[in-house]
Amino acid sequence: MEIDEAVRGCSDRRLRTKYGNAVYVVQRAFALYPFEEIAFSFNGGKDSTVLLHLIRAGYYLYKKDSGDIAQMNAVKNCPLRTIYFESPCAFPEINSFTYETVSTYGLPLETIHSDFKSGLEGLLKEKPTKAIFIGTRIGDPNAVGQEQFSPSSPGWPPFMRVNPILDWSYRDVWSFLLTCKVKYCSLYDQGYTSIGSIHDTVPNALLSDSSTEKSFRPAYMLTDGRLERAGRTKKTNPKVEMNSVASNGMNITEGGQMVSRAASIIVVGDEILFGTTEDNLGAALCKKLHAIGWRVSHVAVVRNEIDSVAEEVERCKSVDDMVFIFGGLGPLHSDVSLAGVAKAFGVRLAPDEEFEDYLSQLMGNNYTGDRNEMAQLPEGITELLHHKTLPLPLIKCRNVIALGATNMVELDTEWDCLLDTQESGLMPTKPFVSKHLSTTVSDVQIAPVLAKLCLEFSDVYIGCHRISRAGPLVVNLTGKDNQRVDAAAEKLTSSFEGQFSQVDSCK
Repeated sequence: MEIDEAVRGCSDRRLRTKYGNAVYVVQRAFALYPFEEIAFSFNGGKDSTVLLHLIRAGYYLYKKDSGDIAQMNAVKNCPLRTIYFESPCAFPEINSFTYETVSTYGLPLETIHSDFKSGLEGLLKEKPTKAIFIGTRIGDPNAVGQEQFSPSSPGWPPFMRVNPILDWSYRDVWSFLLTCKVKYCSLYDQGYTSIGSIHDTVPNALLSDSSTEKSFRPAYMLTDGRLERAGRTKKTNPKVEMNSVASNGMNITEGGQMVSRAASIIVVGDEILFGTTEDNLGAALCKKLHAIGWRVSHVAVVRNEIDSVAEEVERCKSVDDMVFIFGGLGPLHSDVSLAGVAKAFGVRLAPDEEFEDYLSQLMGNNYTGDRNEMAQLPEGITELLHHKTLPLPLIKCRNVIALGATNMVELDTEWDCLLDTQESGLMPTKPFVSKHLSTTVSDVQIAPVLAKLCLEFSDVYIGCHRISRAGPLVVNLTGKDNQRVDAAAEKLTSSFEGQFSQVDSCK
């Protein structure tokens, strides 16, 4: 069988592994369900084209393994019931390729002109259908939470979704198509990398050929598969979310805009909770955030447990602009931070092709299994933050950034890279201004004065601390308006003439 021979004979170890796993899923489906109760959803795109040939190969191998030698020539094209949801908004090239393909491979086609859900309801009423092969891949909008065998969602007609290429990347898809030398829709040679309707799809600008006006390179030349959907038009939401976290003097607005942003820090480490080691990185990160005008609303140390991490991330990500997480990154059993982040966002861990490439360059083949388990990242929400200084990109999941630093030098490096990377979202804001005043006035005397001061200067943070119980009280005044901080300090010191001294003043 030409597909099986082409893949198994190629030098691409990754493709051979992906292919082997995918055809196993196909063979498993044919073993579980009667052939006449299985269907294939084909839309003419690159993913379903890959799936078509995987089904052909898987069916051939299934029959071969069952010893049905007499029918080997007849099963090479796998005449599986094929469903095509034809839309008036589809590209003519997609329609042409679809009908040409089903004719070439002898697929019994059932064309449906209604929406997907209504069409399936009608189809399942007419013909019993227990399983449908679908070309869903990680990163697709509907892929979150799916497995290779996933029952249909509640409210939908009951059937089993079979997803053989769920863990395939953009590169895997093109590696397969080019290795097997199978025909695909001509739009992909015109710069289209992900095809929707004629109203929301244009060639990917990243493939624009600068040497020729209005010319684009083929889709397989896109180097960053994460930008596969860059040719889909996007709708923007004009709604601006304002930070509503109440805080003493820290919710500062200027001209209706927030001039202070909030971050929380999560440190994952049983060793800190056991008292084996101390957390120095969290305190250092607080200083770094404060230095660029960000306020830290929360610092937590949690156990090396997925649920503990997930609960803390879930709480912080919804109230703060950014969440930083330390510790629990790596191949050990206790390295559960990314699994906790994935659970907090309601997604699963899935292989990331690009991160795996970085790890392979860094580690060589010093890992076990078909893929590096350290390359399992939260699916559909992960962005890699690259910088020439870093051996590995940092991992960002929506507004959660995982830092790999284990000491101050590494933290300094990662912090500088974050500030130098626009995609991090870590933009400096108006800097804080602080005054620190020391006094021997008793807590009882100063308490009512400070309470009134907080009301009068609501835009200034006013806090207190002691180095020792018998030592002086230090009053901290912090804000973003130098005049207001100075006015608050003057009001306080004038209430206790000659009993305050300024420890320091910094911006």
